[in-house]
Amino acid sequence: MASPAEAEAVAEKQVMVVGIDDSEHSTYALDWTLDHFFTPYASNHPFKLVLVHAKPTASSAVGLAGPGAAEILPMVEADLKKIAARIIETARESCLSKSVHDVIVEVVEGDARNVLCEAVEKHHASILVVGSHGYGAIKRAVLGSVSDYCAHHAHCTVMIVKRPKIKH
Repeated sequence: MASPAEAEAVAEKQVMVVGIDDSEHSTYALDWTLDHFFTPYASNHPFKLVLVHAKPTASSAVGLAGPGAAEILPMVEADLKKIAARIIETARESCLSKSVHDVIVEVVEGDARNVLCEAVEKHHASILVVGSHGYGAIKRAVLGSVSDYCAHHAHCTVMIVKRPKIKH
């Protein structure tokens, strides 16, 4: 049972949301965040940790409509659920390996840009952490960038963690 002072400290912790997916960039961002904001503090972390995975809808993943789509969508949905479960399991293992046990994990269906900004609002987060794929300006303009979008639209501090280039 927590003492009243400990209970108050937990209630006052700021929330950090970390966006996770199946990329190396996401894994690096989560590990870097755990190493710098959680592991050094043992069990007295300065933040409440919320991991959020945005699962694409089956129709957006397939990107087709018309004859035959109805038969394909259930298979795609099953695959997306398996991928999401694997991502969540990998993230939980990373947290446990660094002795971070108090973690909220959410899988929310939708576009990652919207899902992460909505998670910030839902949890009243003070920091959102996202990995960076390091796209150049042209690719960002064409594909859009989750980190760029969140940096402009999330109502909190956004930390974009980019893996350093390895020099050979």
